[in-house]
Amino acid sequence: MSDELVLVVPSAAVVAELGEGTAWHGLRDVPVAAMVDLIRTRGAFQPRSMMEGDAAWKQVIPYPVLRDGDAWYLMQRTKAGGDARLHDRYSIGVGGHVNPADGGLDGDLTTALAREWHEELDVSFVPAFRFVGLLNDDTTPVGAVHLGLVYVGDAAGRPVAIRETDKLSGRFAPTSEVAAVADRLETWSRIAFEFLEAEAAVR
Repeated sequence: MSDELVLVVPSAAVVAELGEGTAWHGLRDVPVAAMVDLIRTRGAFQPRSMMEGDAAWKQVIPYPVLRDGDAWYLMQRTKAGGDARLHDRYSIGVGGHVNPADGGLDGDLTTALAREWHEELDVSFVPAFRFVGLLNDDTTPVGAVHLGLVYVGDAAGRPVAIRETDKLSGRFAPTSEVAAVADRLETWSRIAFEFLEAEAAVR
């Protein structure tokens, strides 16, 4: 396990301050100001090797989802990836940890978003991301120690490609195609997809 420093917040504070005292499963519509305030007042950088097994802390993971109008950037993992549990699984999100070089203790995760974006995707732009909400899933050991900050951006017709094509493939797909593989989406992606689809239905 790497000893990199990652941004974390106390799990109890996530429940008390952003969950109104109740733990939740799924994606919760939280005001961006509340999320920023939690990071400013309770955030810290801790060794990832310690945090992976400590459910008292949540590792903060910006999780941007890319659209192009009504289409979704749908990615699929190949069998070349290290985790066999993820082979052939689909994803609509690009997630990564926040490190000290990214800043972030002031609640501004812009640098972390842009870095992860360019590490995963071969793109010449960073879209204007809209914060959607907080994704919490305590049903698995991995989910119990991570907190997803879901964002959505629009490619607006600009080209997008995968960097590590041996481990991942990607292309824009209509909603019907994403829905057809929903049972093969990674958990966070499935939660984000269902939330964003429901959100669009009431607009």
